[in-house]
Amino acid sequence: MSDALDAALRLVRAQTALVRRFDSRLSGLHGVSLADFTLLLRLGQAPGGRMRRVDLAETLGLTASGVTRGLAPLERIGLVTRETDARDARVAYASLTATGRRRLAEMLGTAEETAAEVFASPAWNAGDIALLSALLTRLGGTGLNRH
Repeated sequence: MSDALDAALRLVRAQTALVRRFDSRLSGLHGVSLADFTLLLRLGQAPGGRMRRVDLAETLGLTASGVTRGLAPLERIGLVTRETDARDARVAYASLTATGRRRLAEMLGTAEETAAEVFASPAWNAGDIALLSALLTRLGGTGLNRH
């Protein structure tokens, strides 16, 4: 097996382990998945807590139908609402509700704690984390705090 394939497979396994860890914590404490959280976080970072659904899909690397499927349960539990543009009824926005903003703040605390546990010292130092972040960016992985 080539080093490149080995590295790619290790990255996939690491990603799977991270998703499982975040899903477990977020689901257990807040009833949402990591995918739900990332969607809510991106909405929370958008001006006014809302985005056009098509822009949300692009930002998250999902299809429009994938975003619609992801938003549906969040709408049902009152974290997100659907808004239409007053000027163009064809344009749909996803918007955080007041409850969604409050719950997102709680989820963010849990996600920060989980990330701190994953990258705890002495196994990881600030330089290691910065290097990993830079390498992942080279692979196309951009953080949600980048617009």
